[in-house]
Amino acid sequence: MSKHVIVISNDAMVYEDLETLKTLPNFSRLWDKMAFVKHVRSVYPSLTYPCHTTMMTGVYPDKHGIVNNETPEMLVRTSVWHLFRKDIRGTDLFDVAKKAGLTTASVFWPVTGNHPHIDYLVNEYWPQDEQETLRDCFANSGSSPEVMEKVVDANIHRLVNRTHPYCDDFIYSCAGSIVREFKPNLLMIHPANIDDYRHKSGVFSDLVTHGLHEVDNWMGTLIKATKDAGIYEDTDFIMVSDHGQLNIVRALAMNAIFRENGLIETDEAGNITDYTAFCKSSGLSAQVYLKNPDDRNAYARTYEVLNRLCDDGIYGISRVYTAGEAQREEHLSGGFSFVLETDGYTAFNNDWVKPVLRPKDVSDYRYGNATHGHHPNKGPQPTFFAFGPDIQPGAVVERARLVDEAPTIAKILGVRLDGADGSPLEDILR
Repeated sequence: MSKHVIVISNDAMVYEDLETLKTLPNFSRLWDKMAFVKHVRSVYPSLTYPCHTTMMTGVYPDKHGIVNNETPEMLVRTSVWHLFRKDIRGTDLFDVAKKAGLTTASVFWPVTGNHPHIDYLVNEYWPQDEQETLRDCFANSGSSPEVMEKVVDANIHRLVNRTHPYCDDFIYSCAGSIVREFKPNLLMIHPANIDDYRHKSGVFSDLVTHGLHEVDNWMGTLIKATKDAGIYEDTDFIMVSDHGQLNIVRALAMNAIFRENGLIETDEAGNITDYTAFCKSSGLSAQVYLKNPDDRNAYARTYEVLNRLCDDGIYGISRVYTAGEAQREEHLSGGFSFVLETDGYTAFNNDWVKPVLRPKDVSDYRYGNATHGHHPNKGPQPTFFAFGPDIQPGAVVERARLVDEAPTIAKILGVRLDGADGSPLEDILR
């Protein structure tokens, strides 16, 4: 029989959520078949796109090159996200699976747009201008005519752009259509209702609990799709997540402080005319870029300001990493000179105008009631639990890393992911 693996990344699900999941109709029937990892260490920053790139490559951000959700465009309050596979350095699971002759599929897995080795692709992509329709998004980012007809068009009535739970209903429905129509060997999907609900209502809330009930219902529909396709008994289901979240109380406009200290220059209207340093938010951490990284004076001036703010203890910065420290300690590098870590209550804002401190703002994931991007040792940890013919029921692994997930999936598929920083989780496998 053909081997099949379905990877479901429930964005921002944490280990504590399993206490609720195991009581729900679909997951409770599967619980005795499961293997679990109790603590999964994410990557730094614990952001969706760096994490998911690690989850499909098995390497840290310093190797794959995705260090933020957004591209590193300077002097803007927000920039385009990493929507396309071309932004990733190196090899991923889809590459090696396709090379081995397996069929591949992805629904909303980040940074997979126009991936040449995904046969059945529905990319996480949204309109970039007023002319681009929702349907255009998928056609423009890699959905083949066959996928457009049999998957996207069959389910697009369910989708409300970037709105949960409608996105997630669309994702699971597309995944079900792909399973029934094409029976891929590897399918990776990324629903995000739990992440959205945590941003809006805090790390633990009634809304998050409601979201877990939604996840249980959708899991049932996906299992039914594999049974309809006749592949359930040959399918390994792997439920993972990328990061946890922390509750926050405020956001810090670091670039406004840079402006006060002469590191950003503006005209009378507040438009930036020149800069020495610019801060790019990654939620509960931030990356500071220098206009000229080789300018020793600029480096020293910026480092002095950052250390002073950290030492003051009131601005929400618990540590200032140099680029070298971030690389050595967290495998994080990418053209920036410094990384700022939160005090656990403060997020970072890209703005360069006052006020320096801002209240929470649920319209932006970085500044809601809870958010992420923090150091991976902090807060509730991501999940890894699985069942299927290649999974050892009842196996429990105390600790693993996000970089171990892709090598584990590769081993189940019988393919090699050379150069990975992680290792297969042998103890959960039969």
